Amino acid sequence: MKHIVKILSLLVAISAFWIGLLQAAIVPRSHTWLLPIYFVVSLGCYGLLMVGVGLMQFPTCPQEAVLLQMDITEAKEFFRHKGVDVGSD
Repeated sequence: MKHIVKILSLLVAISAFWIGLLQAAIVPRSHTWLLPIYFVVSLGCYGLLMVGVGLMQFPTCPQEAVLLQMDITEAKEFFRHKGVDVGSD
């Protein structure tokens, strides 16, 4: 619930700022009408950047890879005893 309140308060603040710019005419009106589009595009770029950074810093876990290989070997042995063909090693 707290996260929703934060998001809504941020949206209200941004909307108030945008409406204030429209009323004050500090920035030309043609540019002010495009601000929400710029905001959405910027938010999308930020999201893609965060996904890219997260992928670049994706942790490798060598000990988990060893445990996974042990689980795979155990599962193959289990299915071999049950008579299932699991392919070649």
